[in-house]
Parts: sequence; structure tokens; C-alpha cells
Amino acid sequence: MKRSKRFEVLEKRDVNKDGFVKDWPEVGLIAVDSPNDPKPSIKIENGIVVELDGKKREDFDFIDQFIADHAINKENCEKAMALDSVDIAKMICDINVPREEVLKVTTSITPAKLVDVVNKMNVIEMAMGLQKMRARRTPSNQCHVTNLKDNPVQIAADAAESAIRGFDEMETTVGLTRYAPFNAMALLIGSQTGRGGVLTQCSLEEATELRLGMRGFTAYAETISVYGTERVFIDGDDTPWSKSFLASSYASRGLKMRFTSGTGSEVQMGYAEGKSMLYLEARCIMITKGAGAQGLQNGSISCIGVPGAVSGGLRAVIAENLITELLDLEVASGNDQTFTHSPIRKTARTLLYILAGTDFIFSGYSAVPNYDNMFAGSNFDAEDYDDYLILQRDFKTDGGLKPVKEENVIAIRNKAAKALQAVFKELGLPVITDDEVEAATYAHGSEDMPLRNQAEDMRAAQDLLKRGITGLDIVKALAKNGFNDVAERVLNMLKQRVAGDYLHTSAIFDSNFNVISAVNDVNDYTGPGTGYRVEGKRWEEIMNINQAKGPEDLI
Repeated sequence: MKRSKRFEVLEKRDVNKDGFVKDWPEVGLIAVDSPNDPKPSIKIENGIVVELDGKKREDFDFIDQFIADHAINKENCEKAMALDSVDIAKMICDINVPREEVLKVTTSITPAKLVDVVNKMNVIEMAMGLQKMRARRTPSNQCHVTNLKDNPVQIAADAAESAIRGFDEMETTVGLTRYAPFNAMALLIGSQTGRGGVLTQCSLEEATELRLGMRGFTAYAETISVYGTERVFIDGDDTPWSKSFLASSYASRGLKMRFTSGTGSEVQMGYAEGKSMLYLEARCIMITKGAGAQGLQNGSISCIGVPGAVSGGLRAVIAENLITELLDLEVASGNDQTFTHSPIRKTARTLLYILAGTDFIFSGYSAVPNYDNMFAGSNFDAEDYDDYLILQRDFKTDGGLKPVKEENVIAIRNKAAKALQAVFKELGLPVITDDEVEAATYAHGSEDMPLRNQAEDMRAAQDLLKRGITGLDIVKALAKNGFNDVAERVLNMLKQRVAGDYLHTSAIFDSNFNVISAVNDVNDYTGPGTGYRVEGKRWEEIMNINQAKGPEDLI
């Protein structure tokens, strides 16, 4: 057949490298409205939920039981469930209905009802809901700091740069598990070199992650996964109760933590039970609420390719973030794992979040080039900084990042690498050479770094744990070698474990270690002229990108 040249050109477009599938409800490949999704219902007798979304208590699986017993406000439940879903959706969008009034309803309804409510909304209405319903007034951002070689010098330098670029939380992980203590320590030192108050975590299996937190190497955790079907939960060797116990373990030691979930995980693991992705995710969100975690990392996260392949899938991802806010939880709203070859789809997937603002717009903006991102690459990376800053400027919106000068980035990267060099020397760890410090100061990524002896590093990292090294030893090493400002910041971060103020919902720190959370920075959006506005010094920051020319440059 003779081909249309227009179709031949279109076939070569980047978007056609992506994968797409037709809805297949039987296996869960459907974003919303599976014919197997339950209808909303509830029945309470003597203070006990005996029916939930069409299922009798004797037929509950352990997720139903946990939600019924721990995640629903029973006092207002029957009244809230009787409201029409369209009316609740209108409350979410209505600037005349305060957030607090909406929460009285949305924390009192079932998973199926929550899904029915958000399914009445289009994506613009959902974005309006995100703006109004987020817990903290001020939006923020989180980044990934990793590299292919687990090079701690590069991690320290990248973390320092990320701090002055405006990220309030940073997450690292490892290619080789035994490197974890070095990665966590490098991230801590580098972030606090950039500015005080940045929260850091090292994503690992849960026992090791908790152990590093108790040592003072990390300040928070979020990779505590929950799932929407019992079979998938069991495959993970967990239950809602074991996750609740883990949450209390972090909190009792002064460590901030949130759970992780996302549309599509149950499909990937083969046990979606024919339910829609959004319905199963609503169950995950309610587990998080019932467990008492302060928030949730969701927005499909590492599963984004699954909803990204079905019709309405990215709408369902926005909906899951909105449901999280409707349950009064902190939300780190995804936007992290890359899912498309198309730059247009990439930007479209994230733009509504930049415009509306969430507690953490990204669960992991890649602060490194994507070839170094050990979380499988992010939707935006270090090569997108200028585009992102210009989007903030174009729309007068706060995406959490700041323009920086090249000379300032070079200086802070150098200082962080030298600080880590001094700590390694003081603690008797493998030498960090001056050549490594120089390379990290100017590096784009790991391709620009000298190779380290990984076997020697891994032995030393494990020995660090055996010797009982803690955050206080890091403080002493920094102070002894003249990095007093960094030492004081690391010490202040350790002190926050005792105060516990950053265990409040949506908590971050400013550079002076003042807590900013849903308690003292509550979202007060009620329409035009209210809520968070980009103004004053923050607008000056956003406006003054390096590329902007002034009269003095043009005359």
C-alpha cells in the first residue's frame, strides 16, 4: 500500500516509542471504573463497621478489616456517605468551603466513595483540589542524589549543590547494598554543607534503613511500601499491622517517615483482583491513614509506566494524590520515574503539579544526570534545571527551586567534597584524594569522576557500622577539621530527634532549623488573594534567572 508521508513522519515521533494498551479490566489494566470495583456502602453496628463497600465483615480481607477498624471517622461516617458524590466533589472545588469542612467529610468515607468522588472531577478541578487541600501552605520539593558507582565524593558535592538550588528533602540509594553507610553519610554532610535543615534519607530494605536512621546518618524514610490487595501484601512478607509497627519504630526514635504506594503496583505483581488501579490505590492511602504515618509518597512512583499506558491513566495518578490530601496526609506527589520518550508528555505529566503545588512536587527530581539515577531515572533531571526554572518564571508559580550562580555552585561543591574528605580521614576510612575533590567540584556526572576501590570502600563502610560510628562522630570529625558551620548543622539535625517537631504532617525546616509544617503553616487557600502566593523575595528569586538580560546588558 502506498503510504502517507505524513503518517510516516508521525510514526517516527518520540511519543510512538511509548507503549500503550487497551483497557483490560480482568487483570487490572484499567485506571478507573472497573466493572469489578465495589459500590460505596457502609453499615455500622455498636461502633463496629460490619459492611464496607458491599462486603460483609465476615468476608473482609485484612485490608478491609484494617481500614474499617482504623482508617474511617465513624462518628460522621453514615452522614458523609449519604452525601452525593458530585456534591462532595463540588465542596473540594468550592472556594467558599474551607479545607477543614471538606476534611470532615472526606476522612469519613470509604475507599469506593473516595474514588467515586474524585471520578466526578476533570483534571483542572483536581488541580484546584490539590491547591486547596494540601496540608502545608508552602509547596516544596525533593530530589534524588545517586550515581552509578556509589561514589560518596560525588554524592556529597551533588547534595551541596542541590541544597542551594532549593530542595528541602534529598533521597539516595545504592547500587551495592554494602555501600549504604557511605552514601547516607555523604548525603548528610553534603546537604548540610549547602544549607542547614535539609532532610535526607537512604532508600534500602527496611531494617537497614531504620538502623541508619537510629545511627543519625539519615533524618527520614519513605520507602515503606503498602499495597491494595492482600495477596500482594503477603508476597511482600507484610501486613498493615507490621507496617504500622514499623511506622511507630521510626516515630519513637524521632525520625520522620511516610509510606509509599502507587497506582499500578498490584498489576505489576499480578494480583489486581480485576479492580481498577485507582480503587486499589485508595485502599493503600487509607491504610496509610489508619497506620498513623504522617504522609505518603504516591503518584504511581516506579509503576508509572502501567497507568501511563492505559486510557485516563495520568488522570488517575493526579486523583490518587488528591485522595491523599483529602485524608489530611502529607503527599510527595511522584513525578519521579521517567515513563515516556516524549518531552511533551513528560512536561504535561508534571505541569499541573508545578502550577497547583503539593507538599513535595517531586518525590525525586533527579539532581544528577539520568544516567546516574539509581531509581531508574526521573521525569526531570539535572539537565532540565533551566527549563524548570523558566517554567516557574513563566507562570509565576513556585516549584521549589532557585536560580544559582556558577561560581557559587563550584564553591559549595568543593567545600562539601573537602568536608567529606576530612571526615573520611578522621574516621580512618579509605583516602579521598585531592584529585577526587577537584573532579567532584566540576563534575557533571560519574563519567567525570576517578574510579575508587569499591571493594575497599565496601569493607570500610561495613566496618563503620561494626565500630558503632554515629552522627555525633561525624559532628566531632567536622569540627576538629575546621568545618564548624557544617558540624553545627549536623548536630542541629540530631537534636531534632529529641524535639520531635518535624514529626508533624508535611514538616520541613528552613535554613535556621525552624520547622514549617501543617501545624504552623496550615494551608489557608479559599480562592483568589488567599493561600500561598509567589511574592516578595521569592518572586525576585524566581524572576532573576541567569539568562534574563537587564538594561545594562542591552545598552
